[in-house]
Amino acid sequence: MAAFLLRRLANYAVLAVAATSLAYLLAAVALDPRSNFDDRAPRPPESVVDARLTRLNLNDRTALAVRYGTWAAGVLHGDFGRTWEGRPVNAELWRRLGVSVRLMSPGAVLGSALGILLGAYAAIRQGRAADRFITFGSYLLLAVPVFVLAVLLQIVAAKANDAMGMHLFAWVGETSPGAAYGPFGALGGLADRARHLFLPTVTIAMTQIAFYSRYQRGLMLDVLHADFVRTARAKGLRHRTALLRHGLRTALIPMTTYFAYSFGFLVLGGMFCEQAFGWHGMGEWLVEAVSRGDVNVVAAISCLAACGVLAAGLASDVLHGVLDPRVRSGAAA
Repeated sequence: MAAFLLRRLANYAVLAVAATSLAYLLAAVALDPRSNFDDRAPRPPESVVDARLTRLNLNDRTALAVRYGTWAAGVLHGDFGRTWEGRPVNAELWRRLGVSVRLMSPGAVLGSALGILLGAYAAIRQGRAADRFITFGSYLLLAVPVFVLAVLLQIVAAKANDAMGMHLFAWVGETSPGAAYGPFGALGGLADRARHLFLPTVTIAMTQIAFYSRYQRGLMLDVLHADFVRTARAKGLRHRTALLRHGLRTALIPMTTYFAYSFGFLVLGGMFCEQAFGWHGMGEWLVEAVSRGDVNVVAAISCLAACGVLAAGLASDVLHGVLDPRVRSGAAA
């Protein structure tokens, strides 16, 4: 198992370097930070513009290989360079990452767990009303874009607030600006954060449920009538126990691979949620960076996203090993 994971880790490290390098090179070629000076009146002299861009390693008149070498050397030392405003990328990157993680984590965990359970239940109830209801709901959610779903939930929440005559649901930002919690102190602040997190969590969870339930249903149907399930029942296990202990565990093995691929969709959905709910995370920062040609920021976010996807892949390999004894014994390495 350890040798299997070490080989996977080496492969993922190579992929991370390749993906990050490609992201930087594409950003450096496609983006034009020099255009930020075009609308200034009077426009600074070219020598001043070149000096500013060179100081930030954004000068398009410097050879691309030289710029990439400077950037890569900094990354090896944990330095992603400076933003267009001259501030260190690292500090803002970690702050924005914390916002994005707080936004996506609850919905991702809740959505994946419920999606797996609902998919398995739909397979067990194949052809019945519960199966048809779950199938219809998942297809409906898959057809609705994330940002449309977010807006619809906001409309429903606004109508619920009006009907109750109180501001129960809140969805703009992480907290209420200037809110005073009085004697409740930290508990009041926590409740306020939970109130702002509720709708984003529901939005992300619903999209995750749709993806996971469809995939899990198909996998569960493949093992419902497998020989090992029938053997377990012949040994005296109840139908439900045989399905949960043997069928569901086997059906979860391919889901570990899907977990790594779904992480990319989760990041994309999180970017839309940030825009819809006013959270100042990495998605908002990426859009701003692209609009002003901030190559260092785009490359840093791309690097972090690539490492996140590959870390999800490594986590899926660990889960695969936990669920499949052949991997632990080395037979499937």
